[in-house]
Amino acid sequence: MGEIILQAYAKINLGLDVLRKREDGYHEVKMIMQRISLADTLVLRKCPGGGILLQGDTETDVSGVPMDASNLVYRAIQMLKEEFQLEEGVEAVLTKRIPVAAGMAGGSADAAAALKGMNQLFSLGLSEQELRDRGVKLGADIPYCIMGGTALSEGIGERLTPLPPLPSCHILIAKPPVSVSTAFVYGNLRVDELLEHPDIDGMTEAIRQGSLQGVIDRMGNVLETVTIPAYPEIAVIKSIMLEYGAERSLMSGSGPTVFGIFPDEAKAMQAEQAIRKAGYAEQTYLVQPLL
Repeated sequence: MGEIILQAYAKINLGLDVLRKREDGYHEVKMIMQRISLADTLVLRKCPGGGILLQGDTETDVSGVPMDASNLVYRAIQMLKEEFQLEEGVEAVLTKRIPVAAGMAGGSADAAAALKGMNQLFSLGLSEQELRDRGVKLGADIPYCIMGGTALSEGIGERLTPLPPLPSCHILIAKPPVSVSTAFVYGNLRVDELLEHPDIDGMTEAIRQGSLQGVIDRMGNVLETVTIPAYPEIAVIKSIMLEYGAERSLMSGSGPTVFGIFPDEAKAMQAEQAIRKAGYAEQTYLVQPLL
């Protein structure tokens, strides 16, 4: 086996709550994660020389994405090469479609794909749980990105409970032309001053009952309290989605990406056109939830 091609799927947070700041500096979270049909592509190949070569696809824009040892794909490959003393070189070609620094776990999804791809390419025999245990050392979202689907995420994101699939729906994604630092958002979050917390337990039960409306009624993200004051265009995009028929609109992760759940595709397309015409987002996508 000389080449592996993998899809690295983005995620959105249907609900995101922060319970407390831990003594180690991490935040204790409780989230509902959902994989969506927007993906980067990662190609892994064995190559001579023993090194790691990471490059972007020539047809896509990877500006702003480092192609060196600071990239999570590079670090994931390097981790397994060192652990298993793999002497062959690895070439990785990354095609980016997921917006960068957008609250959609693009880098984590790419790293998850790299771990899974290395496991296949070199027949390492690692189970999904063993891959997740390694992934969390690189980033809190990586274990979820390895598992995918719909999941309850707890701890710092490493404790995952698989949930039944989200009922089919139309999701509009819109990312304004700003990049948000996750460290900035969590660093400015005042957990003890939060007045409202999303009902994650109720959302979990709604998903188990197959109730999309039950999920929509409980959507919430406490990180909006930090990100929206700093980037008010997020609130404008949310309001446009609601104006054009979204049943609910929410920021994903630490932002700035906004998503809306629509009853039909036509309304989602109208909202997409309105957001683009108003100049609030050039990166927009109509997607569906994935298993």
